[in-house]
Amino acid sequence: MRRPEGGLVVMLAMLLLAAMGATAADDKAAAREALRDMRKQTLDQLYQADPKAKAVIRKAAGYGVFGVTGVQILFVGGSGGRGIVRDNLSGRDTYVRMGAVSGGLGVGFKDTRTVLVFHKRDVLKQFLDQGWTFGGEAEATAKVEGKGGTAGAAGTAEGITVYQLGTTGLMARGTVQGTKYWKDDELN
Repeated sequence: MRRPEGGLVVMLAMLLLAAMGATAADDKAAAREALRDMRKQTLDQLYQADPKAKAVIRKAAGYGVFGVTGVQILFVGGSGGRGIVRDNLSGRDTYVRMGAVSGGLGVGFKDTRTVLVFHKRDVLKQFLDQGWTFGGEAEATAKVEGKGGTAGAAGTAEGITVYQLGTTGLMARGTVQGTKYWKDDELN
């Protein structure tokens, strides 16, 4: 019985790794496309709910749109998601992750969309270079199967306007929440 040549084994290994790399690249491309679609749908929803938001975003240094899923069980909760930040000057997109932990009384789950509008270039740059941490939250959400809504108007903090749009969920809570945003090394 003849043994395969060393070169043949190496070549097969390289083909296998290339195939795995192509699949990973396809997965990344699909994830990027899904985030771009989520951004478009979220902005359409925001502009319908608040037509003035379109002018605010157009004049801003940049904006970010995030899909966030969270859960709160009694005194402990958390959420996570991904988003995309657009630099209005350069037109460049940066993919960003976010995570949050919360403490306070509450119960439920929610799926929301958050839009961050960066009014100043240095605030946008700091957000992209260093991430951002934000805290404090009180809300009531009741929306299941397209019925209901979220109470949570836009707010401004550190040169950033925050719009939060509810998609689904059922939550009542009063918590202190720490949210961290950072660049998504996997998608950038």
